[in-house]
Amino acid sequence: MDHHQQQQHQQGSEPSTTTKVERKIIERNRRNKMKDLYSKLNSLLPSYSPTEVLPLPDQIDEAVKYIKSLEKKVKMAKEKKERLLKGRNNKKRSRGFDEKNITKSPMIDVHEMGNSLLQVVLTCGFENKFLFNEIIRILHEEKVEIVSVNSSSQPGDSMIHVLHAEIPSAFQQFGAARVSERLKRFVNGSISDVDIDPGFWDDFEIDTDIWELPDLSSVVSKGFPNPL
Repeated sequence: MDHHQQQQHQQGSEPSTTTKVERKIIERNRRNKMKDLYSKLNSLLPSYSPTEVLPLPDQIDEAVKYIKSLEKKVKMAKEKKERLLKGRNNKKRSRGFDEKNITKSPMIDVHEMGNSLLQVVLTCGFENKFLFNEIIRILHEEKVEIVSVNSSSQPGDSMIHVLHAEIPSAFQQFGAARVSERLKRFVNGSISDVDIDPGFWDDFEIDTDIWELPDLSSVVSKGFPNPL
């Protein structure tokens, strides 16, 4: 083989040698990268120990088991969350239903301040608004002087009515106690005093503003407790 042929042979073999070297470098880098990834994965396992390195197949098995256990825990946590949310929503709906459908029973509280002064506090639902009108009628029958009235709405579709009144001097000995008992019996369901259709008062409205009768300075100066 002459010099020219040898030169051509060397030139043809150089690309092949270069390709083999590049492949070896690429493969070595790939192995090093995989080794680093396996090492990081192994460090995340609960059984990881820096002083005891497991064979690669064992590391992979441990990683698979750990991942499956985490998946199971996540699934159980999601199911628990769904149960809690469902239970809370059901409780809210149930509470809202109960609050909406509970009818407010009327309640009356009568404070006797001496023989002549009364404070009447009535709490009832809007559907029982006729009760307060009837209380005023009873007081007029008993010759009781109404000093002031205040009505206001309360949370839960209810009303609170506060009334201050004065018993006439001619009835002061037993008047306050008798009127108080009559009002309580009426509100608590007695029909001995009145027998009235609740719809009778549907066309009447109760003023929600405070109003007072004229020339009441002598009564107001005695003072009333504030129930609100």
